[in-house]
Amino acid sequence: MAQRVVVTLSDDIDGGTAAETVTFALDGKSYEIDLNPSNAKKLRNALAPYMAAGRKQTNAAKHGKAPVPYRHTSLAPDPAAVRAWARSHRMDVPARGRIPKSVYEAFQEAS
Repeated sequence: MAQRVVVTLSDDIDGGTAAETVTFALDGKSYEIDLNPSNAKKLRNALAPYMAAGRKQTNAAKHGKAPVPYRHTSLAPDPAAVRAWARSHRMDVPARGRIPKSVYEAFQEAS
């Protein structure tokens, strides 16, 4: 026996028939709302000035992983200087990416 499942969306604002589900986020929370074309246009028009002035999130932030900003402080040695020092002391250090903690420790002991 075959089954046929029909899903009917109801507009969450006026109760009529909805044409689409609109997803949006505010204050770190994501929302979905089913809307007819008229109400979807009203929502997009209302949010348009804020979207134009705002910044798009990174993929990490979209998935709940807060981006960690890079902050170079005066307490941390410059990575370029650490790499140059390590190479001059014949230490194995990658040309790019993370510098091993042992290299930073050796650099600080030598300073």
